[in-house]
Amino acid sequence: MPIVTANNLQIEYESFGNETAPAILLIMGLGAQLSRWNVELCQALVERGYRVLRFDNRDCGLSSKLDEAGVPDIGRALRRGVAPDAPYSLEDMAADCIGLLDALGIEAAHMVGASMGGAIAQIVAARYPERCLSLTSIMSTSSHPDLPRPSSEAAQALLAPLPAARDRESLIEDAIRRQLAVASPDYPSCPDRLRSQFVEEHERGFHPRGVTRQLAAFLASGDRRALLATIKAPTLVLHGADDPLIPLACGEDVAAHIPAAELRVIEGMAHDFPLALTEVFADAIAAVASRSQR
Repeated sequence: MPIVTANNLQIEYESFGNETAPAILLIMGLGAQLSRWNVELCQALVERGYRVLRFDNRDCGLSSKLDEAGVPDIGRALRRGVAPDAPYSLEDMAADCIGLLDALGIEAAHMVGASMGGAIAQIVAARYPERCLSLTSIMSTSSHPDLPRPSSEAAQALLAPLPAARDRESLIEDAIRRQLAVASPDYPSCPDRLRSQFVEEHERGFHPRGVTRQLAAFLASGDRRALLATIKAPTLVLHGADDPLIPLACGEDVAAHIPAAELRVIEGMAHDFPLALTEVFADAIAAVASRSQR
């Protein structure tokens, strides 16, 4: 896969489709590599007339790691009820997205973000309106402090320490268990495909320190309601009705604070991208993209 320098970092990315077609930038969430945007979804969007870009966020996959910044003590911050000391912010990660577009000579793109990536996409749409053609915020939140918290099982999946045994097989099994804790109840993943995905991710770029720094950035990001109110791009908010990690009320709050945003709730979906919903996701993203005036 190609790599570019963006925002003084090396960003690994992959491009699908005709380079002259309108671009869709897929922004993944916490600790998730670009492959979490499955190839089937990328191809479905290409078939609808778009160039599709997926990439590894900083501190993830094959993009630059910021180990010199240290590892924030998330647990201590949570116990004290304060935001962790984050070595970078979601605003910095939004700037990475713009840097990637700059490096590829893309004037503007349709922003699609999932979970933490949805928060980053919201910031791009608000801070760089001239670069954002449309916004699709998927299973994300405004981070308002009064919104519901994750279920205990989902919080455990997110925050539990790594297993005592740090061998390859134990770490892969641990990653699968965490994923299944937030998986869609009505759209179960193929066990073989799920295992293959986590084996590939482990071998490609296992880097838990980067996940901790990304989590610190997310937890320190603060309430975005006022920022959301400034977004002008056509916006779709997609959320699973059964999301245990970022509950549906969080997606409803995002839609309520972006002018003219459309909310679409998918029954039986939790906090993942079921393969069975590929066409649903592609149709929804393409529909809001088609509303762009540019």
